[in-house]
Amino acid sequence: MSKPTGSPAIVFDHATIAYGRTAALERVHGTVRAGEIVALVGPNGAGKSTLIKAVLGLVPVVSGSVTVLDRRPAEARRQVAYVPQADTLDPDFPISVAQVVLMGRYRRIGWLRPPGRADRDAAAAALAAVGLEHRAADRFGLLSGGQRQRVLLARAIAAQPAVLVLDEPFNGVDAVSQEALLGAIRDLTARGAAVVVSTHDLGLAQVSCDGVCLLNRRQFGFGPPDAVLTPDTLRAAYGGAALELGDRGLILAHS
Repeated sequence: MSKPTGSPAIVFDHATIAYGRTAALERVHGTVRAGEIVALVGPNGAGKSTLIKAVLGLVPVVSGSVTVLDRRPAEARRQVAYVPQADTLDPDFPISVAQVVLMGRYRRIGWLRPPGRADRDAAAAALAAVGLEHRAADRFGLLSGGQRQRVLLARAIAAQPAVLVLDEPFNGVDAVSQEALLGAIRDLTARGAAVVVSTHDLGLAQVSCDGVCLLNRRQFGFGPPDAVLTPDTLRAAYGGAALELGDRGLILAHS
């Protein structure tokens, strides 16, 4: 039995996205609802990051449309949080974990106003959600890669977004950090947020997500994992790669 979900948060209506005259991704069609986690999967260069940029309003949609919270993506940015693959924060910069998370509140309060008690409470709750409240006073750059990724997710959670977008958040993180990230994401969807996450981990997409958008320059499927992650659609999207059934689901084994 699937969990109940809410109203459409992101709607892709046969969207084609281009850089200049070159189409990077064609005719994506599907809906991400409030309370859902939808995975973007596909090989390198498939267009996952391009679709994320379209949700953020950073690249043009040349035909069809992308709608976020019933608005054009650029108009919805205040309610969208983004966790990039690699953050621009210099690990040598002397900033604490708590200060990084508090950055998530600046869009609400403005950069010139000092954070108040409510902002600090929201940041502390977000850090607790990823299991790193005990590292609040530590310098961000001293954390492991997985812990830094958890802090960046906490920064996004502190913004209290209606939509959360994550670009390959599980790359290179340890098992403990991956479970902490997934737990915090599930908590966010339980409160009604919609989550889009790009990943190369098909097993994770199959087990932990409500929906999957399978891409390789165009859409090969958009819907429940069991309906999209089939041997036939995966072979088509990944160019005939062989498939093995692992403990956590389908695993690609390139021949």
